[in-house]
Amino acid sequence: MTMDRGTRTHGADRGFTLVEVLVALGIMATLAVMGWQGIDGIVRTRDASQTRLDHTLRLGTVLAQWDQDLASLQETDAVPALSYDGKTLRLTRRTDDGVQLVAWALTPPTGAVNAESGPLRWTRWAGPSVSGSAGLQDSWLRSQLLQSNDPALLRTLDGVSQVQLYCYRGNAWSNCQSSGNVAAARPPAGGASGVPPAVRTVLPSGLRLVLTFDPSSGHDGVLTRDIAFGPQPL
Repeated sequence: MTMDRGTRTHGADRGFTLVEVLVALGIMATLAVMGWQGIDGIVRTRDASQTRLDHTLRLGTVLAQWDQDLASLQETDAVPALSYDGKTLRLTRRTDDGVQLVAWALTPPTGAVNAESGPLRWTRWAGPSVSGSAGLQDSWLRSQLLQSNDPALLRTLDGVSQVQLYCYRGNAWSNCQSSGNVAAARPPAGGASGVPPAVRTVLPSGLRLVLTFDPSSGHDGVLTRDIAFGPQPL
Protein backbone atom coordinates (compact mmCIF):
# COMPACT_ATOMS: atom_id res chain seq x y z
CA MET A 1 0.00 0.00 0.00
CA THR A 2 2.85 2.36 0.81
CA MET A 3 4.51 1.75 -2.54
CA ASP A 4 1.25 2.35 -4.46
CA ARG A 5 0.62 5.61 -2.62
CA GLY A 6 4.14 6.82 -3.36
CA THR A 7 3.78 5.91 -7.04
CA ARG A 8 0.53 7.89 -7.38
CA THR A 9 2.11 10.93 -5.72
CA HIS A 10 5.07 10.86 -8.12
CA GLY A 11 2.72 10.73 -11.16
CA ALA A 12 0.64 13.64 -9.92
CA ASP A 13 3.69 15.89 -9.54
CA ARG A 14 4.98 15.28 -13.07
CA GLY A 15 5.08 18.56 -15.16
CA PHE A 16 4.81 19.20 -18.94
CA THR A 17 7.59 17.99 -21.15
CA LEU A 18 9.50 20.40 -23.38
CA VAL A 19 7.73 19.08 -26.46
CA GLU A 20 4.32 19.72 -24.91
CA VAL A 21 5.30 23.27 -23.97
CA LEU A 22 6.59 23.97 -27.49
CA VAL A 23 3.42 22.58 -29.04
CA ALA A 24 1.26 24.75 -26.77
CA LEU A 25 3.33 27.84 -27.58
CA GLY A 26 3.04 27.09 -31.28
CA ILE A 27 -0.74 26.80 -31.04
CA MET A 28 -0.98 30.04 -29.07
CA ALA A 29 1.28 31.84 -31.55
CA THR A 30 -0.86 30.64 -34.46
CA LEU A 31 -4.05 31.80 -32.75
CA ALA A 32 -2.43 35.16 -31.97
CA VAL A 33 -1.37 35.66 -35.61
CA MET A 34 -4.84 34.73 -36.85
CA GLY A 35 -6.41 37.11 -34.37
CA TRP A 36 -4.03 39.92 -35.36
CA GLN A 37 -4.72 39.37 -39.05
CA GLY A 38 -8.44 39.60 -38.38
CA ILE A 39 -8.08 42.83 -36.39
CA ASP A 40 -5.70 44.28 -38.98
CA GLY A 41 -8.20 43.48 -41.75
CA ILE A 42 -11.00 45.20 -39.83
CA VAL A 43 -8.85 48.30 -39.24
CA ARG A 44 -7.78 48.47 -42.89
CA THR A 45 -11.37 48.11 -44.07
CA ARG A 46 -12.48 50.82 -41.66
CA ASP A 47 -9.72 53.19 -42.78
CA ALA A 48 -10.48 52.56 -46.45
CA SER A 49 -14.19 53.17 -45.87
CA GLN A 50 -13.47 56.37 -43.92
CA THR A 51 -11.16 57.64 -46.66
CA ARG A 52 -13.76 56.86 -49.30
CA LEU A 53 -16.42 58.61 -47.26
CA ASP A 54 -14.22 61.68 -46.80
CA HIS A 55 -13.57 61.86 -50.54
CA THR A 56 -17.29 61.51 -51.29
CA LEU A 57 -18.26 64.18 -48.77
CA ARG A 58 -15.64 66.57 -50.13
CA LEU A 59 -16.77 65.98 -53.70
CA GLY A 60 -20.37 66.60 -52.69
CA THR A 61 -19.42 69.86 -50.96
CA VAL A 62 -17.45 71.07 -53.99
CA LEU A 63 -20.28 70.28 -56.40
CA ALA A 64 -22.78 72.02 -54.12
CA GLN A 65 -20.61 75.17 -54.26
CA TRP A 66 -20.34 74.81 -58.05
CA ASP A 67 -24.12 74.59 -58.34
CA GLN A 68 -24.60 77.58 -56.06
CA ASP A 69 -22.18 79.73 -58.06
CA LEU A 70 -23.93 78.95 -61.33
CA ALA A 71 -27.40 79.39 -59.83
CA SER A 72 -26.42 82.91 -58.73
CA LEU A 73 -25.13 84.17 -62.09
CA GLN A 74 -25.48 87.93 -62.45
CA GLU A 75 -24.89 89.90 -65.64
CA THR A 76 -23.15 93.25 -65.38
CA ASP A 77 -21.85 96.00 -67.64
CA ALA A 78 -18.28 95.56 -66.39
CA VAL A 79 -17.20 92.01 -67.28
CA PRO A 80 -18.77 88.94 -68.92
CA ALA A 81 -21.10 86.97 -66.68
CA LEU A 82 -19.61 83.67 -67.90
CA SER A 83 -16.27 83.20 -69.63
CA TYR A 84 -14.13 80.11 -70.24
CA ASP A 85 -10.66 80.13 -71.83
CA GLY A 86 -9.98 76.39 -71.72
CA LYS A 87 -8.34 76.51 -68.31
CA THR A 88 -10.28 78.93 -66.13
CA LEU A 89 -14.01 79.54 -65.84
CA ARG A 90 -14.84 83.06 -64.65
CA LEU A 91 -18.31 84.07 -63.63
CA THR A 92 -20.06 86.85 -61.78
CA ARG A 93 -22.53 85.93 -59.06
CA ARG A 94 -24.97 87.75 -56.85
CA THR A 95 -24.16 88.19 -53.18
CA ASP A 96 -25.89 89.94 -50.28
CA ASP A 97 -23.47 92.85 -50.65
CA GLY A 98 -23.35 93.18 -54.44
CA VAL A 99 -21.61 91.14 -57.13
CA GLN A 100 -18.60 88.83 -56.83
CA LEU A 101 -16.22 87.44 -59.42
CA VAL A 102 -15.43 83.74 -59.03
CA ALA A 103 -12.80 81.75 -60.94
CA TRP A 104 -12.63 77.95 -61.15
CA ALA A 105 -9.31 76.74 -62.55
CA LEU A 106 -7.02 73.74 -62.97
CA THR A 107 -3.63 74.36 -61.39
CA PRO A 108 -0.54 72.22 -60.75
CA PRO A 109 -0.32 70.86 -57.20
CA THR A 110 2.03 72.53 -54.76
CA GLY A 111 5.63 71.76 -55.66
CA ALA A 112 4.89 70.62 -59.22
CA VAL A 113 7.19 72.07 -61.88
CA ASN A 114 4.50 72.40 -64.53
CA ALA A 115 0.97 71.40 -65.36
CA GLU A 116 2.16 68.31 -67.28
CA SER A 117 3.95 66.70 -64.33
CA GLY A 118 0.97 64.75 -63.02
CA PRO A 119 -2.59 65.04 -61.70
CA LEU A 120 -3.84 68.58 -61.34
CA ARG A 121 -5.69 70.46 -58.64
CA TRP A 122 -9.10 72.06 -59.17
CA THR A 123 -9.26 75.35 -57.32
CA ARG A 124 -11.79 78.07 -56.65
CA TRP A 125 -10.93 81.73 -56.25
CA ALA A 126 -13.46 84.31 -55.09
CA GLY A 127 -12.91 88.04 -55.24
CA PRO A 128 -14.45 90.53 -52.86
CA SER A 129 -18.12 91.41 -53.12
CA VAL A 130 -18.36 94.81 -54.81
CA SER A 131 -21.07 97.20 -55.96
CA GLY A 132 -19.23 99.03 -58.77
CA SER A 133 -17.76 98.27 -62.19
CA ALA A 134 -14.22 99.24 -61.18
CA GLY A 135 -14.17 96.65 -58.39
CA LEU A 136 -15.28 93.87 -60.76
CA GLN A 137 -12.67 94.84 -63.33
CA ASP A 138 -9.99 94.77 -60.65
CA SER A 139 -11.12 91.28 -59.64
CA TRP A 140 -11.01 90.17 -63.28
CA LEU A 141 -7.42 91.32 -63.64
CA ARG A 142 -6.44 89.78 -60.34
CA SER A 143 -7.95 86.42 -61.36
CA GLN A 144 -5.54 86.34 -64.30
CA LEU A 145 -2.50 86.69 -62.04
CA LEU A 146 -3.34 84.23 -59.30
CA GLN A 147 -0.57 82.96 -57.05
CA SER A 148 -0.66 79.69 -55.11
CA ASN A 149 -0.38 81.61 -51.83
CA ASP A 150 -3.34 83.88 -52.56
CA PRO A 151 -5.52 83.75 -49.41
CA ALA A 152 -8.68 83.76 -51.53
CA LEU A 153 -7.58 80.65 -53.48
CA LEU A 154 -9.27 77.51 -52.18
CA ARG A 155 -8.12 74.00 -53.02
CA THR A 156 -11.23 72.02 -53.85
CA LEU A 157 -10.21 68.70 -55.43
CA ASP A 158 -6.86 66.98 -55.98
CA GLY A 159 -6.07 64.31 -58.53
CA VAL A 160 -8.07 65.80 -61.41
CA SER A 161 -6.72 64.87 -64.84
CA GLN A 162 -8.99 67.05 -66.94
CA VAL A 163 -11.91 69.47 -66.75
CA GLN A 164 -14.16 69.99 -69.75
CA LEU A 165 -17.03 72.45 -70.06
CA TYR A 166 -19.82 72.32 -72.62
CA CYS A 167 -22.49 74.95 -73.19
CA TYR A 168 -26.01 74.15 -74.37
CA ARG A 169 -26.93 76.49 -77.23
CA GLY A 170 -29.27 75.97 -80.13
CA ASN A 171 -30.49 72.58 -78.91
CA ALA A 172 -26.96 71.15 -78.86
CA TRP A 173 -23.93 70.89 -76.62
CA SER A 174 -20.75 72.58 -77.78
CA ASN A 175 -17.38 73.49 -76.32
CA CYS A 176 -17.77 76.60 -74.17
CA GLN A 177 -14.70 78.12 -75.82
CA SER A 178 -16.62 78.54 -79.05
CA SER A 179 -18.17 81.97 -79.49
CA GLY A 180 -21.75 82.39 -78.41
CA ASN A 181 -24.42 84.77 -79.54
CA VAL A 182 -23.41 88.35 -78.87
CA ALA A 183 -26.06 90.90 -78.05
CA ALA A 184 -25.87 94.61 -78.72
CA ALA A 185 -22.96 96.35 -77.06
CA ARG A 186 -23.66 98.12 -73.81
CA PRO A 187 -22.17 101.48 -72.88
CA PRO A 188 -18.45 101.26 -72.02
CA ALA A 189 -17.75 100.53 -68.37
CA GLY A 190 -14.37 102.18 -68.04
CA GLY A 191 -12.37 99.85 -70.26
CA ALA A 192 -9.58 98.72 -67.93
CA SER A 193 -6.67 97.09 -69.75
CA GLY A 194 -7.04 93.31 -69.96
CA VAL A 195 -10.78 93.36 -69.32
CA PRO A 196 -13.06 92.27 -72.20
CA PRO A 197 -15.18 95.06 -73.71
CA ALA A 198 -18.68 95.60 -72.37
CA VAL A 199 -20.40 93.35 -74.88
CA ARG A 200 -22.96 90.98 -73.45
CA THR A 201 -22.71 87.38 -74.58
CA VAL A 202 -26.04 85.61 -74.42
CA LEU A 203 -25.73 82.99 -71.70
CA PRO A 204 -26.25 79.35 -72.67
CA SER A 205 -29.31 77.44 -71.56
CA GLY A 206 -27.16 75.00 -69.62
CA LEU A 207 -23.62 74.10 -68.64
CA ARG A 208 -22.10 70.61 -68.57
CA LEU A 209 -19.13 69.86 -66.34
CA VAL A 210 -17.02 66.78 -67.12
CA LEU A 211 -14.39 65.90 -64.50
CA THR A 212 -11.85 63.19 -65.29
CA PHE A 213 -10.10 61.82 -62.20
CA ASP A 214 -6.67 60.29 -61.86
CA PRO A 215 -6.69 56.83 -60.17
CA SER A 216 -4.70 58.29 -57.27
CA SER A 217 -7.49 60.76 -56.45
CA GLY A 218 -9.72 58.27 -54.64
CA HIS A 219 -12.46 58.71 -57.24
CA ASP A 220 -13.19 56.53 -60.23
CA GLY A 221 -13.46 57.46 -63.87
CA VAL A 222 -15.41 60.44 -65.15
CA LEU A 223 -18.07 62.56 -63.47
CA THR A 224 -20.59 64.50 -65.57
CA ARG A 225 -22.87 67.17 -64.10
CA ASP A 226 -25.41 69.30 -65.98
CA ILE A 227 -26.79 72.63 -64.76
CA ALA A 228 -29.77 74.31 -66.46
CA PHE A 229 -30.12 78.09 -66.50
CA GLY A 230 -33.37 79.98 -66.49
CA PRO A 231 -34.41 82.25 -69.37
CA GLN A 232 -32.02 85.15 -69.85
CA PRO A 233 -33.17 88.58 -71.00
CA LEU A 234 -31.80 89.81 -74.33
